[in-house]
Amino acid sequence: MRFLDVAKVYASSGAGGNGCIAFRREKFIEYGGPYGGDGGKGGDVWAEAVENLNTLIDYRFQQHVKAKSGEGGKGKVMTGANGADAIMKVPVGTQIYEEDGESLIADLAVNGQRVKLLRGGNGGFGNAHFKSATNQAPNFANPGQPLEEKIFILKLKLIADAGLIGMPNAGKSTFVARVSAARPKIADYPFTTLEPQLGVVKIDDSDFVIADLPGLIEGAHEGVGLGDRFLGHAERCGAILHLVDGTGTAGAIARNYKVIRGELEAYGHGLGEKFEIVALNKCDAIPADELAKKKAALEKASGSKVYLLSGVSGRGVNDVLRAMAAQIRRRRAERAEEKELRQPKVARIPATRAGRQSVNFKAPVVPAETLKSVQAYENLKVAEAKAAERKALAKVKPAPQARIQTAKAAVKKSVKGPAKTAPKPKEKPKPKAPPRPKSGWARAKPRSVSKTRKRAGQTKKKSRR
Repeated sequence: MRFLDVAKVYASSGAGGNGCIAFRREKFIEYGGPYGGDGGKGGDVWAEAVENLNTLIDYRFQQHVKAKSGEGGKGKVMTGANGADAIMKVPVGTQIYEEDGESLIADLAVNGQRVKLLRGGNGGFGNAHFKSATNQAPNFANPGQPLEEKIFILKLKLIADAGLIGMPNAGKSTFVARVSAARPKIADYPFTTLEPQLGVVKIDDSDFVIADLPGLIEGAHEGVGLGDRFLGHAERCGAILHLVDGTGTAGAIARNYKVIRGELEAYGHGLGEKFEIVALNKCDAIPADELAKKKAALEKASGSKVYLLSGVSGRGVNDVLRAMAAQIRRRRAERAEEKELRQPKVARIPATRAGRQSVNFKAPVVPAETLKSVQAYENLKVAEAKAAERKALAKVKPAPQARIQTAKAAVKKSVKGPAKTAPKPKEKPKPKAPPRPKSGWARAKPRSVSKTRKRAGQTKKKSRR
């Protein structure tokens, strides 16, 4: 598969569907009213980082990415279908720029990370949306919102733990083939490597990814040779292995090292400040009496320790790999700490219901050490308050005569027994409410009882007696 790390893509989102103008006409329904539905929403354009890609070659042949437009509304107040989204799948480490290639939009450095590049248009309202008491038969509807379109520049920066740099024919591809299962092209002419190569290295209990970058020459930042655009793949590396060809003279070795360092400084983006391991390669082809002089010249030029290695025979390779693995482990630990600091701390949810009810989740998270010191301070304050209270009570003592009288009263109370309680006063009866005035026939004079009825009533009483 051909490697491609820069691509230009034309993308457009979906337009919103138009609203519908319709009226309900149905048997036995005299006043149907407006019946038009809303239009559907247009699709969005997303960019997603996936793990199984390592090149942008797909966008060399598919340069247009378009999302589907939303459908128009229909009668019976039916809303149109939404348009499907368009998803651009790119390798992890892809950066998305504006058309000028300088304004960064997104950096997809994590697997599964997604970003919305273009938003689809909203659907228009149908005439059923505008009905009201004052406008019971609207005969208009809204059109859908237009689509968005833009040109993006995709730039891939490989996610590697270590980068391999040096002059052409410094033995970089041979070193990668020695320490990993990668098989880059190896030949005896310059610029054999035309594109970055990745390899997985395993040493002791560590494993990391190393990137073999094309060779640099003097003036690469000005476009000489293959230029310096491949140095972008080393921006994310935790360490840089600088291989220097040891077959030249001591002066040429020091000069070549300074040329590469000058190109890194000219490129910028923090490459000049990255941790660097300097190694003198092809030491198996250098006589023993010259090897020490060349190593001393390189140490003087670099100002750091110089490793001796040979990619062909394997001499000194493990020492270089262990130094790189140690630096990569430190870099990974630093990134993990930074990520932990950026993430908000979430309070642990208690297991019991009472515990959950007693926790205020909206309160700020306080470290455990601070809580312990605060609790100790509060306990100290409580102890001091209790001691002051006891001291004040000890000072205020009743007089001896008052204590004797209090004791005598207590003895009398125990001899007599409990004191009799006074009888409760009788509650006065509540006054009766006055009778309600009668009205109507109740106010009329009662009928007089005849004498015969009176006699009959008296005889009944006597008989009962």
